[in-house]
Amino acid sequence: MEVARQFLDALAVAATTGDTSAIYPFLTDDVDWLTPQVALHGIGEVHDRLDLISPRRSLDVEYGELELTDGGNGRFVTDVRETYRMKDTGDFAYARGRRIELTIRGDKIARYEMRFVA
Repeated sequence: MEVARQFLDALAVAATTGDTSAIYPFLTDDVDWLTPQVALHGIGEVHDRLDLISPRRSLDVEYGELELTDGGNGRFVTDVRETYRMKDTGDFAYARGRRIELTIRGDKIARYEMRFVA
């Protein structure tokens, strides 16, 4: 579970700063990275396309408390609540829920799957 927590912390930093370098050490060479927008396979493809994670130019994001559920066999699930605020005023813009499912093999993420939830 510690690997999952550390990875999710690195992912939150990447989403707010645009610097994705801290997440790669957590990924297996044959990682599957699945989102509603894209399906990436292998560390090379993830590295080449992870520009999908970038901070919003006019919005700041806050993450709700991450509670991990151990699904057994190296699988972990968390529901994340993201709140977006205007950078210049701090006013609420919108909120979005996401479910992240991780599969850990050894001490690395072999599968990342993110879905939007209500």
